[in-house]
Amino acid sequence: MVTGWFSETGKRLVWRKAGCGCGPGLCWPPSLTADPGRAMKVLLLTGLGALFFAYYWADNFDPASLQGARVLLTGASAGVGEELAYHYARLGSHLVLTAHTEALLQKVVGNCRKLGAPKVFYIAADMASREVPERVVQFALDKLGGLDYLVLNHLGAAPAGTRARSAQGTSWLLQVNFLSYVQLTSFALPSLTDSKGSLVVVSSLLGHVPKSFSSPYSAAKFALDSFFGSLQRELDVQDVNVAITMCVLGLQDRASTVEGVRGVARTKAAVGPKAALAVIRGGATRASRVFYPWRFHMLCLLRAWLPRPRAWFIRQELNVTA
Repeated sequence: MVTGWFSETGKRLVWRKAGCGCGPGLCWPPSLTADPGRAMKVLLLTGLGALFFAYYWADNFDPASLQGARVLLTGASAGVGEELAYHYARLGSHLVLTAHTEALLQKVVGNCRKLGAPKVFYIAADMASREVPERVVQFALDKLGGLDYLVLNHLGAAPAGTRARSAQGTSWLLQVNFLSYVQLTSFALPSLTDSKGSLVVVSSLLGHVPKSFSSPYSAAKFALDSFFGSLQRELDVQDVNVAITMCVLGLQDRASTVEGVRGVARTKAAVGPKAALAVIRGGATRASRVFYPWRFHMLCLLRAWLPRPRAWFIRQELNVTA
């Protein structure tokens, strides 16, 4: 026989078996009391859900922590890099900006000064040259006296006239999108160690989920994830207090990037200011991972579990006929 308890207003609270011994009030449904294993699954899923929401919605970011911070930012002339520079300027950080095109850098530097950055310097640099990373880091150290943040954001596509999947194009991409990151980190790490600073690496979903027609670029991004993941563990073992934040972003909204996939990719570009703020929050709170948009985290988790649905989803983002 199944009955139910009622409140004083006559509103039913819960159904249960008569004589269950629970007394008036709320208790587990009959299906859960009869199956302890199922009850444990419900508890586990509830706990995981609570952790998931706490992870994504916890906000311990203190903007004041970036006031006076010494920041070296690469790829600062456009897209997310430009928005990063503006956010750091508003927060009162001291900046050294670098990118390939000097005219664009000068414009960003002028805007940063208007936004209140106490110090802003720039150095035009082509990361395809192996001698450049050391020169850039030394310039930043000379101008700022040390580093609290190294934000690696620059990226490159194969030069005009070079096939992206050729040996020459792949070598160029690896130098710009991976090896220069390693060189910059190597030269800046002593200063970051002294300041107990942070290393922020702006990467891509393609470093976790490879897609069609992007093999050299994906190779560089996978290398970033592996290298800096291993480096973080080495620093932990050596008790070196330098945080590494890996940022997984979608398609950046710089004009050259959007134009390069026009008609091929259906993916919408990430909004620069919002993506940049997510990167800054992650670096300031010393988070190990940042995903923007957040759904990319779920896609990365499902990558190994559901290979066929993953392939289906990826095909939906491509105009295969193009």
